[in-house]
Amino acid sequence: MAVTDPAPVALPAPLDGAAREASACDSAVHEGILRRQSARESAARTYARSLPIVPVRARGLTIEGADGRRYLDCLSGAGTLALGHNHPVVLEAIRKVLDSGAPLHVLDLATPVKDTFTTELFRTLPPGLADRARIQFCGPAGTDAVEAALKLVRTATGRSGLLAFTGAYHGMTAGALEASGGAQDVRVARLPYPQDYRCPFGIGGARGAELAARWTESLLDDTKSGVPRPAGMILEPVQGEGGVNPAPDTWLRRMRAITEKRSIPLIADEVQTGVGRTGAFWAVDHSGVVPDVMVLSKAVGGSLPLAVVVYHEDLDVWSPGAHAGTFRGNQLAMAAGAATLAHVRENRLDQRAADLGARILGQLEQAAQEFAIVGDVRGRGLMIGVEIVDPEGEASGPAAADAEDAEGMAGDPLLGGPSPSPLPAAPAFAAAVRDACLDRGLIVELGGRHSSVVRLLPPLTLTDEQAAAVVDRLTDALAAVSRAAHCP
Repeated sequence: MAVTDPAPVALPAPLDGAAREASACDSAVHEGILRRQSARESAARTYARSLPIVPVRARGLTIEGADGRRYLDCLSGAGTLALGHNHPVVLEAIRKVLDSGAPLHVLDLATPVKDTFTTELFRTLPPGLADRARIQFCGPAGTDAVEAALKLVRTATGRSGLLAFTGAYHGMTAGALEASGGAQDVRVARLPYPQDYRCPFGIGGARGAELAARWTESLLDDTKSGVPRPAGMILEPVQGEGGVNPAPDTWLRRMRAITEKRSIPLIADEVQTGVGRTGAFWAVDHSGVVPDVMVLSKAVGGSLPLAVVVYHEDLDVWSPGAHAGTFRGNQLAMAAGAATLAHVRENRLDQRAADLGARILGQLEQAAQEFAIVGDVRGRGLMIGVEIVDPEGEASGPAAADAEDAEGMAGDPLLGGPSPSPLPAAPAFAAAVRDACLDRGLIVELGGRHSSVVRLLPPLTLTDEQAAAVVDRLTDALAAVSRAAHCP
């Protein structure tokens, strides 16, 4: 299995006099670039604020900054880099196109490169979809594909409403924001997304997921709910930006049954979860669910901009030109994407992600028992989250309610006993953990409702040695923040 990364995982050794002088020059270049970025770029920039590094070289898991420091990159372009930085198979695929003299920009014309990409993609799709699928190449970002998917189901059904979920993130364009948890729109009905640690019903587990499913059914079948039959339901099999919340497989199957029974197209947003990230090639594969529409981007382009919508042929009612995009013919991205898809499939890197992710989760769960600032460790495959909490805050939920209420819940055959009550989210502690990780040469980012979940999205090519280094550095950062906060 080709998962090795030759870059070292240790931080740089102490420098001699000449090396220190060179390092000072590098630091000046580094600081100058950061100052100019701050002066010139939009106030909307995000990652650059929390990760003040200037990458100049990268390979696999490792990034080297302009200041000479090396980092283990567990952000991976927000999950875009399934094979890590500059993987040889990706570089070779790009060089092959460049050396061939093939056009790089062809709108939606057919090319051998596109044909190879589409063939490889269809080879990986869930059974039941691939044989009757159509594909629409969109603009370069995942949010463009989301917009196309929403437009598709609204055109096919003649309806305008949408079902989406609390905590969702589908992109930054207008329609995608409507479907995300941070915006409100009268056309979007917001449904509870099941999770264990912060269950909307205070129960968690199978019982919480069952209540979430019942809520959805009631909303759709109650003639006075104010929610007419929608054009579609869009969901993430694992919420990423929402805090790394994996949907229970039984709940996903219920959503499929609910939508299928009511002729509501089901849209699976696999922008971040796809291409082996969660331990299956597509996250819906865990549950055996076959959606009507799949939204794909990030890793599907092999590190280059590419976004597509794959959907059942029965929904293909668009007229010519009904949806388009100037850069939907990116040949380099298609070549890189085809190479990435094939490499993940042929080397079973999805299974590698499942096995290594389970090991990392177990190690972090064990380590987390030492730190009161860790409320929960969760994830699926190499999509992992550590929720940071305030151990001195007041717990909320059924377990914190008075004894009479808790006793009443325990007597309900559906509800059973209340789940442990979560402590308040601690975004300041989470930011401190992220900063402490960066000091130790580890790049992570935050997510969740209150930006209190430390997120890990390492490449699927992660080695055992690198995984151990990631866990060690994160654990050390947690220990440092716990000490500073005077938490045991």
